[in-house]
Amino acid sequence: MSERPIYFDLPDAGPTRLSAGLGSLTVVGLGPGEAHWLTPAAQHALASASDLVGYGPYLDRIPDRPDCVKHGSDNRVELDRARHALGLAARGGKVAVVSGGDPGVFAMAAAVFEALEAGEPTWLALPITVEPGITAMLAAAAKAGAPLGGDFCAISLSDNLKPWEVITARLEAALAADFVISLYNPISKARPWQLGAALELAARHRPPETPVIFARAVGRRDEALRVLAMSEAVAAAETADMATLVMIGASSTRLIERPGQRPIVYTPRSVTKSPWATSQGRT
Repeated sequence: MSERPIYFDLPDAGPTRLSAGLGSLTVVGLGPGEAHWLTPAAQHALASASDLVGYGPYLDRIPDRPDCVKHGSDNRVELDRARHALGLAARGGKVAVVSGGDPGVFAMAAAVFEALEAGEPTWLALPITVEPGITAMLAAAAKAGAPLGGDFCAISLSDNLKPWEVITARLEAALAADFVISLYNPISKARPWQLGAALELAARHRPPETPVIFARAVGRRDEALRVLAMSEAVAAAETADMATLVMIGASSTRLIERPGQRPIVYTPRSVTKSPWATSQGRT
């Protein structure tokens, strides 16, 4: 899905391209979208890079600099992208590999290390760092209230890199353990049925009133957040897209209704005390 580019206002780091010798590689998390959610460390890595490597729409968020080369690609060549970045760094580049959200959550950091492990021995000497970003479930949780206040997990519904049977087995286990579950990559044109199937499975484990959050494009101009009951969520599955984060509440997840406003969703930290316990644990 196309979106209007979001530009980050980065400081001028001056000339950065290295002419020879060993360079460096930083994997950078851009966060959900808006510049105020980009960490200062990530800003510095972007501003000082001689080469930026990443998925085209993510690179479009970063302003052009005459001393920096962008290397864009589509979204299904992660290992090729990682190898290219490592090769640039080995030739002396100060390379930043960009990811949306956090690069360590279903993103490019793992691809870089997979390519490193199987790649050229000389790559092992490269200085490699990872700069974290705000991942989608944290951005969505902050908008909704505190649904991740208790134990939680994240599962990607994409079966590009793992069989659907593995996904459903993990989902079954997480539901049985009563985690709050954040579903990444919930639906696409190639697999329009999987989110509905996942929510039907969840509905067999959770009460009908369990809150389910549909958080789309949080942190961008077109963000939207809906709080549905589990009994409504299955029918709403087809309204999601790849920009949507779906969060399934635990049995203890609660709503605070507010007149004229979206309810607050939160999960108490304690499973043994009253949900009205204070932060000191007193009831």
